[in-house]
Amino acid sequence: MERRLSNFLENYGSILLLLLGIVMGSIVGGFFPGTVAWLKPLGDIFLNLLFAAVIPLLFFAIASAVANIDGSQRLGRIISVMAGVFLGTIVIAAVCTIVALWFFPVEAPQAAQEVSNELIQGDPGDTWGDKLVRFVTVNEFYKLLSRENMLAFVIFSFLVGIAAMRAGEAGHSFRKFLISGNEVMKHLLIMIMKIAPIGLGAYFAYQVGTIGPELFGFYAKPLGLYYVLGAFYFAVFFTIYAYIAGGRPGINRFWKNNILPSATAVGTCSSIATMPVNLSVASRMGVPPAVANVVIPLGATLHKDGSSMSSIVKIYVAFVLIGWDFFDPMTLFTAIGITVLVSIVAGGIPNGGYIGEMLMISVYGLPTEAIPAVMIIGTLVDPMATLLNATGDNVAAMLVGRFAGIQRTLNIDGTGGAD
Repeated sequence: MERRLSNFLENYGSILLLLLGIVMGSIVGGFFPGTVAWLKPLGDIFLNLLFAAVIPLLFFAIASAVANIDGSQRLGRIISVMAGVFLGTIVIAAVCTIVALWFFPVEAPQAAQEVSNELIQGDPGDTWGDKLVRFVTVNEFYKLLSRENMLAFVIFSFLVGIAAMRAGEAGHSFRKFLISGNEVMKHLLIMIMKIAPIGLGAYFAYQVGTIGPELFGFYAKPLGLYYVLGAFYFAVFFTIYAYIAGGRPGINRFWKNNILPSATAVGTCSSIATMPVNLSVASRMGVPPAVANVVIPLGATLHKDGSSMSSIVKIYVAFVLIGWDFFDPMTLFTAIGITVLVSIVAGGIPNGGYIGEMLMISVYGLPTEAIPAVMIIGTLVDPMATLLNATGDNVAAMLVGRFAGIQRTLNIDGTGGAD
């Protein structure tokens, strides 16, 4: 009993503390609204620390990952097919979420709508080309260090990683520096997130104190939509993917062997913790070891359908709260791009979802009032998102085996035969 309690607290402790902070902040904001002006600085300090950490964290995470790709990881066809499958399913999940939000819109609390138009940034006379150039490049190095130019910074980090990789032996020391810096920044983020319950609790107290109890009804709608849509995607789209990978037998193999990974994902809220279970059942799903040993470990950090869906919901919630048009074509195109980037980059970072939210806020130039909302949504959808992220790696491995032309023969009892 004590061991189960210990495991539960280990897996859900940070989420429970965050929710406790939000609940306490809501109580304070609801019953003592006069105190929220004193509490808001605590939330501002937490958010400022996150913003300060996001630039070096993204640089080291991206550059070190790219720079340390060696020859043993270039598995040709498997890697290229895997990239296509990962990208395809992430985009499909994002588009499904956009369609669902179109048919089931959410309205902002009345008080929140007063924030809107004066917050819009940028020159309305800009052409599409001007906006594209401003998004992806800057004309001075120091401008890369501003979160207002986050996409340009991300592209620069990728290019540094590629250059370090191509430098060969001469770049060995620099690659070690990138790895070391990545580990240091991970621990810095863990330290900052220790105060997340206080920081978000204080900011939520401010929101409740200024917007009021109607905020709770607002959060219930996107959360309910996410869980319903997530369950639909899990049951229907994973079945479709399994059918594409192996026909009707593929569907049977996937669902018969996906019970334990699903339970592990929900029980741990961790794609990494689910990875060993995924590897153990992959062969029974018809995935050859040559595919499973590459796709599933990489998928644990690079392939996140659930995060793709939650990213779209969070962007939508932020836009609704400040009265902006989410369904503008340029906004949707950028949202899908951010979603893909967050799904790939944030997987290797502790609490990477929060870094994704910082990226989203920076790219769109959203006001800080939108940050607590998207963080709260991200926290509350975590169990469903992890279920989709972790078990999606199994069906992705099946698809990679199918499209790469590498199939595992199975005996009548479902055990593996020769590859």
